[in-house]
Amino acid sequence: MADAPAVLVIAGLDPSGGAGLIADVRVCEQHGCRPLGVVTALTEQTTLGLRAVNPVDPAIVREQLVALLSDVELAAVKIGMLGSVAMVEAVAEALALTAAPIVWDPVARASSGGTALTDEELGAAVGVLGSACALVTPNADEAWWITGVGPIASVRDAIGVASILRDQRAVTAVLVKGGHWGDDEAIDVLVAPGGVVELPGARVAGASPHGTGCALSTAIACNLARGATLEAACRAAKVFVAERIAAPVRPGRGRAAVL
Repeated sequence: MADAPAVLVIAGLDPSGGAGLIADVRVCEQHGCRPLGVVTALTEQTTLGLRAVNPVDPAIVREQLVALLSDVELAAVKIGMLGSVAMVEAVAEALALTAAPIVWDPVARASSGGTALTDEELGAAVGVLGSACALVTPNADEAWWITGVGPIASVRDAIGVASILRDQRAVTAVLVKGGHWGDDEAIDVLVAPGGVVELPGARVAGASPHGTGCALSTAIACNLARGATLEAACRAAKVFVAERIAAPVRPGRGRAAVL
């Protein structure tokens, strides 16, 4: 993959491989991109759930990123679990060295349990990092926690909260994921400089596999790295994840995963 576009993943390590860095690497390879990775946290996690999050020293993460960015020309960056405002600040400082598009999945609480950023920290984190990102991809709950506006239970609600993030928090573009509302459809809402775009998709009945947010944001970053527009990158990533939700894997005794 010497000529493949380089995509940097900044994320926690899920030992079960269903989410985080391991899953992100798989997504990069499936999109023909070369993954590079920096770990922000070591989690104690199985397919049965998240037990604990053990953060890496933010100074170490910053120095890893600075060294890497002085060597490799990136085509895109995906950010997942950061865990603390100090980590957000360290990552933001280092990423000032690249002009590559940044996609941030602002993990607050892992869907299988545990906390990465508290509600208050999440809002502060967006203030530090949000304006540097080409796209921020909160789910409905995360968008609510960031802005204090919610609950989000419809496309109209999603457009409203994404507009707040764009207009009041200086976030360039927001994709509010629609997995937490609706019956037959999961409608993601993209609010970007070009306007508002609804991205509908059929909901897979009874399916709630691990790692959907990680896979979606990484797939978007990979599509941007390969030259897609933001809307096209989001559409293609949604199809990619939907196909894996429909055919999940079961590596352990607990929850299924998309990868």
